[in-house]
Amino acid sequence: MHLKSDDIVRLEIDFITGELPPPFSHIFKLKLSFSKNFVNTQFDIQYTDRENLSPDEIIDEGFTMADDYNYKGEIPKLWESIFKKLYSASKWSNLKTLGEKGGIKLLAKDVHGKMIRDIPLNQEDWYFTCQDFIQAIYEISNREAPMQIRYLEIKKDKKTVVELVYKFSIRKVVLTVNGKEKEMNWESGRELASLIFIPDYDYSLAKEDLPVKNGKYLDCGDGFWHNFENGIINLDPSFDAKKKIIQSFDALI
Repeated sequence: MHLKSDDIVRLEIDFITGELPPPFSHIFKLKLSFSKNFVNTQFDIQYTDRENLSPDEIIDEGFTMADDYNYKGEIPKLWESIFKKLYSASKWSNLKTLGEKGGIKLLAKDVHGKMIRDIPLNQEDWYFTCQDFIQAIYEISNREAPMQIRYLEIKKDKKTVVELVYKFSIRKVVLTVNGKEKEMNWESGRELASLIFIPDYDYSLAKEDLPVKNGKYLDCGDGFWHNFENGIINLDPSFDAKKKIIQSFDALI
């Protein structure tokens, strides 16, 4: 018997990567309290088993020498309903320990003081929700700027620029097309962001300067423009992510 989600006042979420090798392997812990008009949050992330890696090996994989991080503070209350809704919708394994593959385990406490420890079966849902919440933490603590994605289409000297700014702390995406703001809901914006991180990007062909030749280009948040013709590579032959991304942006224009 699990707790009623409306009665939950505290969640503790532990994650371990399991078999993933360094420098990717890590653990994190989230402690969330829901008793106030914000989500009182403690967060700690530690990257593991890096002792035998050189700084160059770590940096070459896109990491730094200071990736461990901890935070204590307040996150907007809207996140309370996100976690409670997820808890309510979850199925449970009834296992008490994680296997070699790692994953997420939970401790939930309700208003009556009852506590339950368990491992959700819908691991992916919990992982992605936690990742979005961690992004909100980085945003609020100014560790990272809000994620920004830009799309550029140049056709017969006509330029169309689409900009998406993701504010994870309030789950809002700001969409502008040639400087004019348009409506876009969070779920649609988040789905597009997920699509964008499916292909591989060839940085040897990427440009920092704004492109001027006819074509379609994407800046996936790091300031480099990638040409859809030759700088973005589908990794899965059965799924044309590039086509899906272009179709999504065309629909916004």
